[in-house]
Amino acid sequence: MKKLFRRRSLHLCLINTGGCNGCDVEVLSCLAPRYDLEQYGIYFHNNPREADIIVISGPVTLQWKEKIKELYDKIPEPKIVIALGACALSGGVFKEGHTCGGIKDIIPIDAKVPGCPPKPSEIIEAILKVAPKLIAERER
Repeated sequence: MKKLFRRRSLHLCLINTGGCNGCDVEVLSCLAPRYDLEQYGIYFHNNPREADIIVISGPVTLQWKEKIKELYDKIPEPKIVIALGACALSGGVFKEGHTCGGIKDIIPIDAKVPGCPPKPSEIIEAILKVAPKLIAERER
């Protein structure tokens, strides 16, 4: 029964690799009644092993560099990675500090959501753009 429902819904895991949490607040807005991400059958989990899509926010700090690779490997196939915000894409305002810059140099990303912070509508749009790819890979 779990496989039947899981096949029809998407599961996200939000990982903040350091930063100001501005993007995380906007992700929480996606769950509020105004945007209601769950109406599309998209749910958030804290466990990356249950996730289909990882949403990464914040610049990759030195402490997260190896951890993020390990988390990426734990996600079941097919997996999608969304880089959320300017920090995840390039390091943002933190790129001069103790960071490795953006996530694209560490793991492959499938979608980018620019902005500081990005709007909830842009976050949902990015998730819905990668959803057909994920569902098609699951059907194989």
